[in-house]
Amino acid sequence: MEGKVFKYGSNVDTDVIIPARYLNTADAKALAAHCMEDIDADFVGKAKPGDVIVAEDNFGCGSSREHAPLAIKTCGISCVIANTFARIFYRNSINIGLPIIECPEVVAGISSGDIVRVDFQRGTIENVTTGKTYATQPFPPFLRRIIDAGGLLNSIKEDRA
Repeated sequence: MEGKVFKYGSNVDTDVIIPARYLNTADAKALAAHCMEDIDADFVGKAKPGDVIVAEDNFGCGSSREHAPLAIKTCGISCVIANTFARIFYRNSINIGLPIIECPEVVAGISSGDIVRVDFQRGTIENVTTGKTYATQPFPPFLRRIIDAGGLLNSIKEDRA
């Protein structure tokens, strides 16, 4: 996948990713319409399918709501890269099929607006803008299967079929 980077700082919590005032629905498209609006009011209008969020430390901290990664994924964001993630956000992301990668070297070397190319199979992230390539851990096969299926529930359904 390849996309433009939207870069944020540390401690981006789930209330910033999808403000609580919009949690009166479970409709993914309605949630996506308000994704990141309290930290980046123009995010939804600028984000295109395939784009990437890059953040510093503790991305997804706060409440354990699954709405946050769902809003990100439904906006078309193909991947989130950060130094670290809140653990429940990490699991919720994988469970809904949103790939997330912890890699401080990448975060330090990528700026907002850069174009990046991520190869999940090989575990590489290329900053197309600067020409620098970074190595990261590829997803283990069981996580890759969940992500490829679009989430844990879809993966289970495929296993039963």
